[in-house]
This record gives sequence, structure tokens and C-alpha cells, in this order.
Amino acid sequence: MTIPRLIRIIAGTFILLSLYLSYRYNGVDFSQPTWLWFTAFVGANLLQSGFTQWCLMEVILSKLGFKHG
Repeated sequence: MTIPRLIRIIAGTFILLSLYLSYRYNGVDFSQPTWLWFTAFVGANLLQSGFTQWCLMEVILSKLGFKHG
């Protein structure tokens, strides 16, 4: 699997997971709204990588041996 595809999968997973962890269901509070800050962090990183063409996850995946392309 290529790095750009993995980045999309990882970002989507992080966003969905943090939204799930911040969700309140029928008044049962097992949630933490602070998880929404993690969602904002992922979104901000996606936004900055769109402008700068630099992504930390891309660097990490490259060092782990995944191929760009």
C-alpha cells in the first residue's frame, strides 16, 4: 500500500475514532468532549500539509519502509 493512501486511511480513522470517543449516547456520559481537539489537530495537519506539501505521518511511514507512489 502506498503512503498517500495510508495517510488518508489513518487520518480518517483518527477522526472517526475521536468523534466516537466524544459522543454522548442517551444521556450516558462515557464521553470526553476534549477528544474533539484531536479531531481539530488532525484537520489542521491535513490543511497545513495541503499548503506546505510536508506531512509528519509521511515522514514516519517512509522511515517504516512504506513506498511513496
